[in-house]
Amino acid sequence: MERTNWTDIEFILQGLSEYPSAEKLLFVMCSVTYLVILLGNSTLITLTLLDSCLHTPMYFFLGNLSFLDICYTSSYIPTLLIHLLSEKKTISFTRCVVQMSVSFTMASTECVLLAVMAYDRYVAICNPLRYPIIMSRALCIQMASLSWGLGFLNSLTQTILAVRLPFCGKNVINHFVCEILAFIKLACADISLNEITLMLGNVIFLFSPLLLICISYIFILSTVLRINSAEGRKKAFSTCSAHLTVVTVFYGTILFMYMKPKSKDSTFDKLIALFYGVVTPMLNPIIYSLRNTEVHGAMRKLMTRYWFWRKG
Repeated sequence: MERTNWTDIEFILQGLSEYPSAEKLLFVMCSVTYLVILLGNSTLITLTLLDSCLHTPMYFFLGNLSFLDICYTSSYIPTLLIHLLSEKKTISFTRCVVQMSVSFTMASTECVLLAVMAYDRYVAICNPLRYPIIMSRALCIQMASLSWGLGFLNSLTQTILAVRLPFCGKNVINHFVCEILAFIKLACADISLNEITLMLGNVIFLFSPLLLICISYIFILSTVLRINSAEGRKKAFSTCSAHLTVVTVFYGTILFMYMKPKSKDSTFDKLIALFYGVVTPMLNPIIYSLRNTEVHGAMRKLMTRYWFWRKG
């Protein structure tokens, strides 16, 4: 079969086309969720930049995570919202590749960044006296840069391998967005190399960081249990609870998608993937703000400054 030129290819994102009423409900839910994502994560970034009390490694990495979540969701949610209300659900080859590449970069980066944040918590609890020396500003910048760099390289590798494939007419992507596995399955060529590299990428960027996170928390738990006072143990656990909750939601959803039995009805699989892509970024700022006195204090100071500015 003759290969189609990239400029001639348009993909149809099937989504929930067979359930028009469900699409309207999904539009409302995704719109509200996206606004919460933008507001919540933008607020956290603003607070970590403006409040000197939040100029610590933990909040530096949290600012990176919030920026990542905004970029990740902005790469596909605006297009998703348009398609949910439109009968024409097409996307050009170039836009599809850009959407796929950006979202893949963000997802890979988040895996590494969560492991970096676990290491930060390990140093803070297991080596509190040396924490300011070990987690210096230079090291934090290097670790954050490494997370972004590795995520970009993984995405670049997978994207290059994907766009080299020939496409010969099949153009319906059975998903809400340009997801890489659904994308390469449309190729009229052998995709074994793509599947192998994706599997290796999953091992490196999903399970390796998860292993490092588990090791970090084993050491943290061991240290916390040696603390004599109940108040001290509670305080130590509270500094990790938000990160541990985010990791549980993030990896819990991913592992459920990968390890559950294959469903005959792809609608359920698509909704689970949408939950991972939309709900998780919304929960991150909520989890880190809930019962966090430092964030609450920074918010009060910011609101006080704004009030005096309006009065002045």
